[in-house]
Formats: sequence, C-alpha cells, structure tokens
Amino acid sequence: MVKLRLKRCGRKQRAVYRIVAIDARSRREGKDLRKVGFYDPMKNQTYLNVPAILYFLEKGAQPTGTVQNLLKKAGVFKEFPSNQMKFN
Repeated sequence: MVKLRLKRCGRKQRAVYRIVAIDARSRREGKDLRKVGFYDPMKNQTYLNVPAILYFLEKGAQPTGTVQNLLKKAGVFKEFPSNQMKFN
C-alpha cells in the first residue's frame, strides 16, 4: 500500500519535511516513490504539487493524519471526489 507521509529533512532542532508518496512498509527516511510537496513548520510554509497528489489519491494512496490536515488546509480535497476517499 502507498502512503502520503512526511519525510524529515533539515538539520538538528530545525526540521523541515518533504511530503512523499512511499510504500507503507518503508522506514521514515526510506526510498520514496515521488516527492509531492514540502512543509516547513517553523515558517509555516507549505508547497504542494496538487496534480501529483491527486494522482496518488486516485490510485488509492492513504495520507497520514498530519498530511491529511495539511491537504485539508490547502483545499486539495475540494478537487477530489469525496466518495472515493477511504481513510483509516
């Protein structure tokens, strides 16, 4: 199963995260299928590649809780038919 989740980057005490599509069995820093966004909690900046995110959601990828909240704030789910969403 593919998940959309955060991958930690940056230095010590200054974390930034990439939003990646990754196999659910992989570790946090494992090899990702594709980078689909970026999140900086210190500056509260978010960059999302919406077409890539929608592609993975259509294929059945499950976002983690934090990624799901980021996508809701950005309004990505308005573009995605709600009857296709299956969350844990």
